[in-house]
Amino acid sequence: MLSGVLPLMIYFRNPYFLKDLSYTFLSIYVGIRLSRIKKKFYSILDRFLDKVAEHPHKKFIVYEESSYTYSQADRESNKVARALLTHAHLKEGDTVALFLGNEPWFVWIWLALSKLGCTASFLNVNIRSKSLLHCFSCCEAKVLIAGADLQGAIEEVLPTLKQQGIRVFILREHCHVDGIESLSDKIQMESDEPLSRQLRASINIKSPAVYIYTSGTTGLPKAAVINHEKVWIRAFGMTFAGVRSDDIVYIYLPLYHTAGFLLGLYGAIERGTTVVLRSKFSASNFWNDCRKYNVTVIQYIGEVMRYLCNTLKRDNDKDHKVRLAIGNGIREDTWVEFLERFGNICIRECYGATEGNVGFFNYGGKIGAVGREHFLYKMACKYALIRFDTEKEEPVRDSRGFCIEVPRGETGLLVAKIGKRTPFSGYAKDKQQTDKKKLRDVFEKGDMYFNSGDLLKITDEGFIFFQDRIGDTFRWKGENVATTEVADHLLTVDFIEEAKVYGVKVPGHEGRIGMAALKLKENMDFDGKAFYQHVKNYLPSYARPRFVRIQDALVVTSTFKQMKVKLAEEGFNPALIKDPLFYLEDNKGYIPMTQELFNCIAEGRLRL
Repeated sequence: MLSGVLPLMIYFRNPYFLKDLSYTFLSIYVGIRLSRIKKKFYSILDRFLDKVAEHPHKKFIVYEESSYTYSQADRESNKVARALLTHAHLKEGDTVALFLGNEPWFVWIWLALSKLGCTASFLNVNIRSKSLLHCFSCCEAKVLIAGADLQGAIEEVLPTLKQQGIRVFILREHCHVDGIESLSDKIQMESDEPLSRQLRASINIKSPAVYIYTSGTTGLPKAAVINHEKVWIRAFGMTFAGVRSDDIVYIYLPLYHTAGFLLGLYGAIERGTTVVLRSKFSASNFWNDCRKYNVTVIQYIGEVMRYLCNTLKRDNDKDHKVRLAIGNGIREDTWVEFLERFGNICIRECYGATEGNVGFFNYGGKIGAVGREHFLYKMACKYALIRFDTEKEEPVRDSRGFCIEVPRGETGLLVAKIGKRTPFSGYAKDKQQTDKKKLRDVFEKGDMYFNSGDLLKITDEGFIFFQDRIGDTFRWKGENVATTEVADHLLTVDFIEEAKVYGVKVPGHEGRIGMAALKLKENMDFDGKAFYQHVKNYLPSYARPRFVRIQDALVVTSTFKQMKVKLAEEGFNPALIKDPLFYLEDNKGYIPMTQELFNCIAEGRLRL
């Protein structure tokens, strides 16, 4: 009798007991593996080579109508490595910038660089001019490899690259531009024989593996240093999510971002799975791809799930083999709608910043949560939610000068202790911004914590919910938008004297969309067409202000940030704002904002 009652008592006391127990065993397993990897260094490349030996003829990458086995990928990367060794004269420890979208070449080049003991720096293919040069220079790369379709962007900055003595290679068989060398022809001429492990003999667990760029309060992207230890921690995300070696993983998120590369590609290699690679996301082709390639695991960001839910309903919506979705940023209502429409897919929501030393995983399946607290993780990573003043944008401290941990159910700023187990590597060549992410004297004199910049809440059940972002960065269309960088571009328009950029919430949409408050130069008018042409030329689509507010004066005193918060709260409703408002109509330009337009957006009749 007691044996039957006991499980019920445990369940009613903690309905997540079995999931907690399963996560405990999995954490111990991963912890042991990570300990062995640290003791005797074993890289993701080594894991890949072991998988080549285990199943050489298994499909590794499927791209459009082509497929490549693990063995073919190994041989292709050997040819790339030999070409770079011969013509770029690369050596162990060098950094190479990769300016390339989602295609097999990305994978071959990364593998090749790893075989040479080099560090890859992944450049966002949307960046241009000043941002491109900044990203390239801050990782101290001496070589740049670009996709054929990005030659125009390279030519814009080529004079500066030539001045700096940078070798530039393009994935073409011929190139007649002075300062740009073709690479495809050189690769074809090389042998596909394995390379000596001595070429990377000095690489260890703390060596930088890749640089991945993240936007922040500086305005320009920062190169987060991702060492081999952090690479493994991210790759194990697939293990925690329950990915198996017989799964087929669909990757359409950019490989130059953390989710697509570290969790997606690295995670797939760790599991030994097949990857279906797509150049970019397409809502209309998403499920057709999943059916065509028998996809079982998908990645997502919150907006993607909403886009899929917004597509025209079809009779075959549940006709697919997808069993698992891994990602972050999905809203509760979208989560519910997605499951109702597309079937019983296990959604594994997670949380973590590219450069951060803390992350969470919602293994309990609680809709809307980004993670669940677990005693083992709390022992390994000392994190806390502290009280934060959103107006002053700084932590609240007590009379002794220490931060105040918030009780459960209250929103607080996530911070995580920086230590041997949870290091913070910071940003390449940017000590100032690295130091800005460190909070000192948090709970005791001399301690140091990583400032996530995110506001979270932990419920009585132990589930963690994301609330908001702080600082001068907002997120839209899955991209971080740095307001100061956007404002700097706007200030180059001849009729703008001052500019303030911020994110505003839009009903029914994740994140915040860009809005700019402008002060015009004396005796000049706002030219919507000229302004649109400027932002179109200099900013990626997700960073272009969708709304513009013309003001007589912008406050630039110490209350600047408080006023930015107030502007964000006021939004873009013409019924509440007397200043002239403009709206960016798709591919047309800025037109006066009307109440009818606002109503269409607020009611969901006009999607942004």
